[in-house]
Amino acid sequence: MKTKQLSLLEGRRLLVAVTGSIAAVKTPLLVSSLAKQGADVRCLVTPSASKLVSPISLASLSRNRCYQDDDQWSPLASRPLHIELAEWAELIVIAPLSSTTLGKWVHGIGEGLLSSLLLASEKPIVAAAAMNTAMWSNPAVRRNWEKIQQYPKVLCISPEPGMLACDRLGDGRMADPELIELAIESGLSQTNKNGVLLKDFNKHQILVTAGPTHEEIDAARIITNRSTGAMGVLLAQAARLRGAKVDLIHGPLQLPSKSWLEGINSYQVRTASEMQALIKELQANANSVAMAAAVGDIRLKNHSNSQKLSKQKILAVLPPNLEEVPDLLQELVNRKPPGQIVLGFTALTGTESEIQKAAEAKLRQKGCDLLFANPIDRPGYGFESNTNGGWLITSNKKAVELPKTSKLALANELLNEILALKAEIQSKHPDSSSAVGTQ
Repeated sequence: MKTKQLSLLEGRRLLVAVTGSIAAVKTPLLVSSLAKQGADVRCLVTPSASKLVSPISLASLSRNRCYQDDDQWSPLASRPLHIELAEWAELIVIAPLSSTTLGKWVHGIGEGLLSSLLLASEKPIVAAAAMNTAMWSNPAVRRNWEKIQQYPKVLCISPEPGMLACDRLGDGRMADPELIELAIESGLSQTNKNGVLLKDFNKHQILVTAGPTHEEIDAARIITNRSTGAMGVLLAQAARLRGAKVDLIHGPLQLPSKSWLEGINSYQVRTASEMQALIKELQANANSVAMAAAVGDIRLKNHSNSQKLSKQKILAVLPPNLEEVPDLLQELVNRKPPGQIVLGFTALTGTESEIQKAAEAKLRQKGCDLLFANPIDRPGYGFESNTNGGWLITSNKKAVELPKTSKLALANELLNEILALKAEIQSKHPDSSSAVGTQ
């Protein structure tokens, strides 16, 4: 089977527009990262933005010219620049999006290069808003933001709470470049031929588990595994970017950026027991559940939180006091309501046939609807890797190979399978969609 391109950005034509918000000082980091991953990046700055970030810096980082309002009309150009750029770009990124540009966009005011371009564009747009808390809370701005979220070709990234440049603590901080980059990758991979973003998880609630669990031995030592939690977190973000309401239960994470958790209802736990309790609490409202966490297999029946044991005591304590951690996936399947779809994960080693056989047996044993088998003994798969792949086992025992690709791309493929199964269930049982979740 043909191997997929591992970078979703390589060779893609991206136009990054910068508007007059102090958050513009973070945009060069985004531009640099996109260019380093092989994207063909062009930048555009509004007059206000050019006072905050240097067009020369953006040109150097993108390896392309940076456009300004004075470039819009030139006697040397055979076509209007805003039309040329709108047709050239595969995707437009506005980071940051100011209240001024938002207002012009919503009300169809083509004043200036960027405003004209937005009206002329037929391509997907990722818009990351940023402004002072009071401005963000203003009813006029909120109305404009609500309107833009309804545009089928726009993926909106709301501001996050934090300390703003005006020394105010509140909503208004632009999402970090790492999260905007995820939105760009999602926008490129989840757009139909007409440039419409697939917000196909709208009104869908999903529960995701991620990361390892830690089981304490004593005050200093734990039993855990190599999971970083990246696969589960990216699955949660991919669903959120496609319109889902997401609850994420995660153990201790090792992520490239904490911003990967922005926009998600996340609950941090340490032990399997803590994760078990939250799953019981949140499962009933979910249309689907993705159990991507690498829950530990064993724990001590009794342990001391306050003392550090000697090596001799550990050797004496461990063998007789170990017990199996409850099977959280099995418990969840046993109590799942009608219509709820459960995606399980399993980390396996061995040959292709051995992995598929073990995964098929596990799916039958657990009773989940879908099971992703992760071959963790192969380079670039599973733990501590930016890429992943494996085999998806369905309830009809069919094994589908998902070749190695980026974890975000894999997350979207798994979400596609959830939607396909949901559609199949609804075609057979039309009333099943109302059985769970908040529709």
